[in-house]
Amino acid sequence: MSDCNATGYGDYDHGAFWFGLEPRAQRAASNARVVFLGNSRAQFGFSAPITAHWFEQRSIPFYMLGFSHYESVTFVTPILEKVQPHASAYVINADRFFADWLSPTSHRILYERDVRARYNEKHFWQRPHNAICSAIPSLCGRELAVYRNIANGAWFTSGVLPNAPGGVADGAPSDVERWPHYIDLAKEFVSKLKVERQCIVLTIVPTRDTKRAEAQTIADALGVPLIAPRVEGLTTFDGSHLDVKSAARWSAAFLDEAGPILERCAGSAVTAAPP
Repeated sequence: MSDCNATGYGDYDHGAFWFGLEPRAQRAASNARVVFLGNSRAQFGFSAPITAHWFEQRSIPFYMLGFSHYESVTFVTPILEKVQPHASAYVINADRFFADWLSPTSHRILYERDVRARYNEKHFWQRPHNAICSAIPSLCGRELAVYRNIANGAWFTSGVLPNAPGGVADGAPSDVERWPHYIDLAKEFVSKLKVERQCIVLTIVPTRDTKRAEAQTIADALGVPLIAPRVEGLTTFDGSHLDVKSAARWSAAFLDEAGPILERCAGSAVTAAPP
């Protein structure tokens, strides 16, 4: 369980990777040939069955290493140092990912003394929670819980999702005076990725105020493609994150465009259809 809205539990995901509490997930992220980075919009946007199916067809291991709470390179850079990925390609959701700030969650991990003990306790309850809630779901209530697939990092949920649907649209450029700083952070970050520059793909998962112009400017400065298809009729389940159907449609459109790059960089062994 990555995150639970129930009082007293909250985030587990950040600490699980920071403290190495889930070795199997860390190994999967390390061994992936394509790694996705970004925030919760990227996690919900790409966590569609079609994404896993696309990579399985080509025998390309992938991992979605995005985090909630709008984490930036400030938290993700040391996470990658811990994970030691062997990726051949990266997909990065440039949704204020290239920024120098910590969320309250990551700030606690870095600076609070007893935080490791709290995450150890949450780690202890992972298996009992799974056993109890699988056997008697009513005992666990209906609070929204987010789970991370250990093998590929995709998210799935249980409980009640927020019911505040909305559409998506490109937002007006904002904080333009900060864009040169974001570009500097982006250049520093990608310079540390052990892949060819042409194997880094930037994207921007649609939301109600999609920062497309900003993402395009950063991509141009880096000399990498921005692949962010415009798909009509997409909707969110909470005004921010794509709902299940929209995530599937958008992921399919993204893979249609980005697929040749990912196949070239990460290798491809497309499974032939049965006769």
